[in-house]
Amino acid sequence: MLNVIAQSPIDTTTTIATPGLWAVTLAVVVGLLVMDFVITHRPHEVGMREALYWTAFYIALPVAFGVWVWSTHGHQIGLQYYTGYIVEKSLSVDNLFVFILILGSFSVPRALQQRVLLFGIAGALVLRGIFIALGATLLSAFDWMFLVFGLVLVATAVKVLRDTITGADQVNVDELRVVRLARRIWPVTDDYRGTHMTVREQGRRMITPLALVVIAILGTDVVFAVDSVPAVYGITGDPYLVFATNAFALLGLRALYFVLAGALDKLTHLGYGLAVILAFIGVKLGLHWAHTVWEGVPTVPTIASLLVIVGILTTVTVTSLAADRRRTARLIEVEDDATVKERGENLPKP
Repeated sequence: MLNVIAQSPIDTTTTIATPGLWAVTLAVVVGLLVMDFVITHRPHEVGMREALYWTAFYIALPVAFGVWVWSTHGHQIGLQYYTGYIVEKSLSVDNLFVFILILGSFSVPRALQQRVLLFGIAGALVLRGIFIALGATLLSAFDWMFLVFGLVLVATAVKVLRDTITGADQVNVDELRVVRLARRIWPVTDDYRGTHMTVREQGRRMITPLALVVIAILGTDVVFAVDSVPAVYGITGDPYLVFATNAFALLGLRALYFVLAGALDKLTHLGYGLAVILAFIGVKLGLHWAHTVWEGVPTVPTIASLLVIVGILTTVTVTSLAADRRRTARLIEVEDDATVKERGENLPKP
């Protein structure tokens, strides 16, 4: 057992990907994005049945890919992939909170919401690709970058915890720098013009609110990339697996948004769980760095990471649902008391 713990699961020197596998993966990702853009070409409101169908598809796809990774490259690589995917998926669910706030702030028509989300997903994939390539280069060249990534995750965990406790995780769109800059450069129309980002009116080019909301989401994508890429590098050092887990987690967000839009407010403890997960992975990265300096320092095996992360997510989901039930029961009790009081006041006086 001690030998297993001492063995570092983060190997930045090898990768399972050949040039052919990279080409096929990128082709599949681009193909899925193109398919989604074709689907959303004609705006329409997404029903629950449609959202569930696409959500099931985008969950089955990475699960099936993980089976191939496991059977082809062994259980250790398979565990790294599934653990990384679970981490990225949980972080992407947290990102949906911000997307909901942004779409609500701009009063985006329901028929256009999936189009906006798709632009955000495409932008996020490009940004994640840049961050993944940069991270791989830094980690290969400098071992102390593991410590830097670990400190970034711990600092992020502290911020997530503070925002969750104080309720300061709200988004004020008007204060986003990218939105303020866009409004200074271009005039904005008063209403949406379908899927058009720009229109020409009175001889000048104007952007629509749809362009502004896309710019706002792309701006937040940068922050999300800073959190998620170091997090998955804490699970695996293989840039291909890092990209695959990010891509699969992001591609299903369009449909998952409509499935969870009404339920996300019930996951009130998710922020606490994500803070603990980020801090845990940050400590794991710090231990990995220390292990490269001092041989006796233990590292955290992938199976332990998977069990800890799944355990945390399960715990916060159960406690969130229990808290929601208690809150609902209190509201019903207050409403019943108010009804009884109102009926008493309306009774005729003797």
